[in-house]
Amino acid sequence: MTFNVLKYSLAISIFILVVGCGPYSFTGISLSPKTKTFQVNYFQNTAALIEPGIDRDFTLALQDLILNQTNLGLVTSNGDIVYEGEIVEYRISPTTATSSNTAAQNRLTIGVNVIFTDKNDSEADFEKRFSFFYDYEGSAQLVGAQKTTAIEEIFDRITQDVINASLANW
Repeated sequence: MTFNVLKYSLAISIFILVVGCGPYSFTGISLSPKTKTFQVNYFQNTAALIEPGIDRDFTLALQDLILNQTNLGLVTSNGDIVYEGEIVEYRISPTTATSSNTAAQNRLTIGVNVIFTDKNDSEADFEKRFSFFYDYEGSAQLVGAQKTTAIEEIFDRITQDVINASLANW
């Protein structure tokens, strides 16, 4: 008998706690109920050093992240929220040197200028530059799997930063 009372008391307490706290998103994303769709326009690569395909890869990475973290539908035009912009930086530079004046470590940096527009909340609109980097051994060439890993890690970080800046309500 005591076990049943305890079980029901615990169930009621949990129910009250969940209902009392209201909806919560573990991703921190907060959208207007009117917002149903999003649009990601093609991000052109206008960097001084052009790496073929990263414009497409970034556009798809941003679309995929929004699809995975929200319940918004992807559209090609007239989205409730719109992402557009361009890749403005793709740079490889040495970060540390050896005693023989060669690079001990190199850094790939990618920068993306993003314009975010929200039809339902014009105060949320912004234009902002996002950038991140990947360090690798100075003796290594940035080709093949190393380049793929570097670009994926950078895009993972940049796209999450874009989502946090545009949709997260922390």
